[in-house]
Amino acid sequence: MHEKPQTMLSHGTLPYPAGTLVEDTISERTGRLVGVIEERTKGDNRVVSRQAFVRPQGGGIEWDVPLERIKPVTETDKA
Repeated sequence: MHEKPQTMLSHGTLPYPAGTLVEDTISERTGRLVGVIEERTKGDNRVVSRQAFVRPQGGGIEWDVPLERIKPVTETDKA
């Protein structure tokens, strides 16, 4: 049987400044980037996953999305 390595969670580096309007490229939901949580292995500190936390514009309940699925909203996207 193969054991899953032990992991730990920590704050990750934001790909854009906090508060940037971002879009989930799959669901097309938009909101403000709040933070990033990384899951890393305890032994070799390898990144297992990175989740972005996004808050809807105007407030509301945050949701998380894999970091690779977000992109900043541009003026062209808003039109």
